[in-house]
Amino acid sequence: MTDESKRWLSIIPLFNPEDGIKIYDPPGNGSGYWIGAPSVIYDNEKGKFYLYYRRRKPRELGRGYECGISESTDGINFKEIWTASKDKFGSISVERAGLVKTQDGKYRLYIGYVAPEDNKWKIDMIEADSPENFNPDTKRLVLAPENCGVEGVKDPYIMIIGGLYYMLVSYAPTPSIGSDNSLHATADVFNTGKTSSNTGLAISGDGINWQWLGDVMSPPKSGWNAYATRATCVVYMPPVFCVFYDGGADVNENYEEKTGLAVTFDLKNYHHVSVQSPILVSPYSSGSLRYMDAIKLDGKIYYYYEYARLDGAHELRMNKVSER
Repeated sequence: MTDESKRWLSIIPLFNPEDGIKIYDPPGNGSGYWIGAPSVIYDNEKGKFYLYYRRRKPRELGRGYECGISESTDGINFKEIWTASKDKFGSISVERAGLVKTQDGKYRLYIGYVAPEDNKWKIDMIEADSPENFNPDTKRLVLAPENCGVEGVKDPYIMIIGGLYYMLVSYAPTPSIGSDNSLHATADVFNTGKTSSNTGLAISGDGINWQWLGDVMSPPKSGWNAYATRATCVVYMPPVFCVFYDGGADVNENYEEKTGLAVTFDLKNYHHVSVQSPILVSPYSSGSLRYMDAIKLDGKIYYYYEYARLDGAHELRMNKVSER
């Protein structure tokens, strides 16, 4: 949104979360049952939206047990075309992935999962000629925490800018007291309270071999986002990158984050817009509205987000607004 007469430049239009259209219900009722962590693209050659998501049950019932992809011609009505269980990744839990179409016409899915050999979050990549043909048996490791000097990497968000791949990553820094096995005993370092959920940046020329550039957005020392600043999507409002992120005050909000907004001109230096409070929340239960993704298409912005219901479960919603 730009109104130079008021000196409003590159302001991204938001939405009322309550007005969102439900895309999918969670797999059960009550806290711990979620569907969300979306990643969406529009393929203009096929005239289709492709939407990735993961399904989750409470920890004691299996955590993130399945991921899926659906297709749509209008961005609202979706049909599921692909699923994969966490067993296909040999994992305790699967989480958000980054879906992208490459410049040579291939599709890639960069997926975060807990690796069984060390209980650490890592990121693998699967490539196929069409999203319904993704085969987890062909996955390859592209980002591991030990190669980044951190305790875990997950929730990749992928962009191709000027022909170069950019990956924003949720990562867990090593605590000042150092690393030990207790960080990974529960197979979820982000929920231990011994570290935090930061955003880091990696770049690549081919999307396979990545260079870790390190932290770009750490939680502040206090406030509503003092434990988590996990970037979830980027909307380019030239010349500004508007970056939505999941924030939480402490480890108790690790699974119930709310959405904040930051801006950057270079994807390395970020300035918070939502300083005092989150910019988007659910009016129900925990107030969680998280893992948002967004794309611009034909003068509209399509927002997809995980939304807390009255019963504490999370459903997958979308909201469409005019770009101007």
